[in-house]
Amino acid sequence: MKILFVDTVHPLLKEELENNGNTCDTAYKKTKSEVEKIISVYDGIIIRSRFKIDKLFIEKSSKLKFIARAGSGLENIDINYAKIKNISCFNASEGNRQSVAEHAIGMILSLFNKLNTADQEVRNGKWNREANRGIELSGKTIGIIGYGNNGSAFANSLSGFGVEILAYDKYLSNHKHKSSIEKIFENADIVSLHVPLTEETTYLVDSNFINSFKKNFYLINTSRGKCANTKSIIDAIKTGKIKGACLDVLEYEKTSFEALSKGGLNDEMKYLINSKRTILSPHIAGWTHESNMKIAKVLLDKIISFPL
Repeated sequence: MKILFVDTVHPLLKEELENNGNTCDTAYKKTKSEVEKIISVYDGIIIRSRFKIDKLFIEKSSKLKFIARAGSGLENIDINYAKIKNISCFNASEGNRQSVAEHAIGMILSLFNKLNTADQEVRNGKWNREANRGIELSGKTIGIIGYGNNGSAFANSLSGFGVEILAYDKYLSNHKHKSSIEKIFENADIVSLHVPLTEETTYLVDSNFINSFKKNFYLINTSRGKCANTKSIIDAIKTGKIKGACLDVLEYEKTSFEALSKGGLNDEMKYLINSKRTILSPHIAGWTHESNMKIAKVLLDKIISFPL
């Protein structure tokens, strides 16, 4: 096959595809319109999130057999139209599930133990022990929304912490830790999102969702920024309904996830940045050295086994 890389991934993928008799070209610096002019000669395309593969792009992809995304979500691909055109869509959520799980745990432990604040205080010559007294993860009830690769890996990684896990997934009928959403609303001390971004999950976390919880709770979001409404989160932090938020993803990211979009540093973002009840990171939960290699291996296996 002839395959075009429009985003950088671990070099193993390109090397091994070529070793298996495929021709691989790169277009890392070409714009979307420039790629559209040449895509008709390719059987496959490798992308992360640099641009959207929409209906118009697919129309110009007359030979395309597959679209492979080096990551979890497929929201930047019109998968319904690709299916109509008999184009297979692959992702690699198996590759970064462990890194997402460990990052989520790291964020909540940092928040619980006030590590960011304590670190900065010590660096500035302050030695405040009582003010930085933490709380333990053990004994908490954790609600996991979405129990696919990332949600289940998060649950598995929590197994030694002495927590109760309640996992809700609308599209999985039977799985470990299965729970209703109502039981999570009733019991959760912490809720963690592990869902793709779809019409159904856009602003899943809004004021109605937040106020459905019986307890005040902590929020973790390592899925997509637009799965949670920022204003609703901030309002709930101010009232204490959300006791703290760990946000690896933000509503104001560019679609490429490489930076904040224009207006990203609005009043809401400034509040999140200045709050001591938030832990923020720049969409790096699935961004480890190990996951970079694993994602390449997952896509390699899927492409090599792809029926010609």
